[in-house]
Amino acid sequence: MAIMKQQHPAKRGQMVLYIVLLAAVVGFMVALSMCDKPVEVPGSQPSGGDTLDIAIEYSPVTYYTYDDTLGGYNYDLLRLISSRNGCPMKFHPVVTLEKALAGLESGRFDVVVAQFPMTAGDTSRFAFTQPIYIDQQVLVQRRGSQAIHSQLDLAGDTVWVVKGSPMIGRIASLSREIGDTIYVHADDLYGPEQLMMMVSGGEIRYAVVNRSIARAMASRLPNLDRSVAISLSQFQSWMVAKDRESLCDSLDQWHNQVKQDTAAYFGLQRRYFGGTFPTLAR
Repeated sequence: MAIMKQQHPAKRGQMVLYIVLLAAVVGFMVALSMCDKPVEVPGSQPSGGDTLDIAIEYSPVTYYTYDDTLGGYNYDLLRLISSRNGCPMKFHPVVTLEKALAGLESGRFDVVVAQFPMTAGDTSRFAFTQPIYIDQQVLVQRRGSQAIHSQLDLAGDTVWVVKGSPMIGRIASLSREIGDTIYVHADDLYGPEQLMMMVSGGEIRYAVVNRSIARAMASRLPNLDRSVAISLSQFQSWMVAKDRESLCDSLDQWHNQVKQDTAAYFGLQRRYFGGTFPTLAR
C-alpha cells in the first residue's frame, strides 16, 4: 500500500508534464497559423484615403521584430519616406509571398515589399520602383564533407524556394544551362528565414535565398554555407499593381528626396549592409 502511494505523485507529475508539453505544441501551432493573419482576415479592406497599405515580408533585411523593436532596411526606409513626405503608411507583415502578391493584384495592398528580384518576365505582371538595392540569389546548405561547390552538382537534387518567387524561373534556367533537371519545391507556408532554419536543422538539404538574408542570418546559423551563387547580381525593387504607374513614380520621387539626406540614407545602408552602395538608377 505504501508503494502505491509513492507512485501516485510520480504519475500525477508525468500527467502535468504531458499537459504542459501539449499546451506548448498547440500554442506553437496557433502562433504559426497567425503569422499571416493580416493577409488572411476574411473581408479585410484597404485603409482608404491617402494611406498606403504595404505588405512587407518578414526577413532580417526587410522587416523584423526583436523584443519590442521593429526594424529592417526596407521598413526603416519607408518610415523615413513617410515622415519626410507626410504620406501615411500602414504595414501588413506577411510570411507567404504568394498571398502578398495576390493581395496586390486584388487591390488589398498598394505596395509589396519583399525579397523579389526584378526580372524581365515579371515586369509584364507588376510595376517596379527604381532599384532599392542590389542583391544576389545563393544556395544555402549545411557545411561539411557533403557540401557541394558548384551549380553543376545540383543536377538531380531538390532545392526549396518561397512559392511565388522568381527564383523558380532562375532555377529552371539553370537546369537548362547544365543540361539536367534540378527539382524545385515551392513552399507556400514559410519565408526565406524559416527555410534557412530547416536547412540548418537537417529537415531539408538545399534552399535558395537572397545573399543579404543569408549574410544577416550567418551568426545565428553558423553551420550553413552560402558560397554557391545561383544568379548574377539583381536589382531589388518594390512592387505595385501594373495599372498604378503613377504610384511607382511617386515612390521613386520620394525615394530620391530621401537620398539627398546622405547622412540618414547612407546611415541606413551601413547599419543593415555593413557599407554603402552606389546610387542606383532604373
